[in-house]
Amino acid sequence: MTAQPQPFTLAVPDEAIADLRERLARTRFPDQAPGPAWAYGSDVDYLRDLVGYWRDGFDWRAAEARLNAFPQYKARLCDIDLHFLRVEGEGPAPCPLLLSHGWPGSVFEFLDIIPRLTDPARFGADPADAFTVIAPSLPGYGLSFAPGQKRFSVEEIAACFAKLMTDVLGYRRYAAQGGDWGSFITSRLGYDHPDRLIGIHLNLMPVRRDPAMVANPTPEEKKYLHELTVFLKEETGYQWIQGTKPQTLAFGLTDSPAGLAAWIVEKFRRWSDCGGDVEAAFTRDALLANISLYWFTGAIGSSFWPYYTRMHGPWPIPDGGITVPTGYAEFPHEILSPPRSVAERVYTDIRRWTAMPRGGHFAAMEQPEALAAEIRAFFRPLR
Repeated sequence: MTAQPQPFTLAVPDEAIADLRERLARTRFPDQAPGPAWAYGSDVDYLRDLVGYWRDGFDWRAAEARLNAFPQYKARLCDIDLHFLRVEGEGPAPCPLLLSHGWPGSVFEFLDIIPRLTDPARFGADPADAFTVIAPSLPGYGLSFAPGQKRFSVEEIAACFAKLMTDVLGYRRYAAQGGDWGSFITSRLGYDHPDRLIGIHLNLMPVRRDPAMVANPTPEEKKYLHELTVFLKEETGYQWIQGTKPQTLAFGLTDSPAGLAAWIVEKFRRWSDCGGDVEAAFTRDALLANISLYWFTGAIGSSFWPYYTRMHGPWPIPDGGITVPTGYAEFPHEILSPPRSVAERVYTDIRRWTAMPRGGHFAAMEQPEALAAEIRAFFRPLR
């Protein structure tokens, strides 16, 4: 029997907000390590200031209301209550578009880009490019999490989203877009269901991260392989702990809101086009809305699970396996930017590859207008 979506409105209890503020007031900060700020992780002075604002200045109810302004639903699917936004397009023939976020993000990433996709005329673009946007919370993340529920790999998330789009919402064919884990999920959908996808668009290129994967590299490939080697040495500590001992880390981040903020905000700073000042790319309220959703749902431990399954299983996107039309927006401050020659080993029908002038890993938040324009342009001839 097909699950029927039920309307959903987020309402965090007042008691949970009071508890958060009490915990923040009791934060015990570490000392600052010697050397430059942020050199060894989150800066103590910045976190002290952010925690103070979270406790005394941040308005969760305003963030909650902003999310609740979008139509939200839950559907019993894959043995969980899957949460998703579904926003109807304003145009002559809106195309269904599945948007998938990643870690440490949430559906809060999409609140600025969704209107630009669903109602392009409002932003001076062609109404013929309108999409009906479906933006789920990944299983195990945020509002798609409940204590004790099953854990999901990338492959299982893609299978669950395929059921949502076809079995629950009734879309015979649709478009898909994603960054971070969302790019893996989107690619896996293209691999598993090429007959259902009119195309996929990515803002992270999820090719295998193996410095030995190219036998006779070109100069461009050598540059990328060097960058990859540095990344694997200096920037993957979080992947190793999340991918090997996720339960241990979950204790600290589920109990300490300051610890949770430190863990997440360091990634928003490191991976964005912010010039070292995270608040040049994101407002404090935007950062804390996302962090607060992890806190109130208690989902941080479950959100690690794709790292565990990725580290203990095969790479989820086989070489040469993606045959559907593919588009890629290459933002200059993305974590890694493999050259097209490497991507073409996996994606056999790349139709659009655009070097973006600004932006980083969290493109939907950092550059919503630019990313929306790229998504519209890529899918325009595929509708």
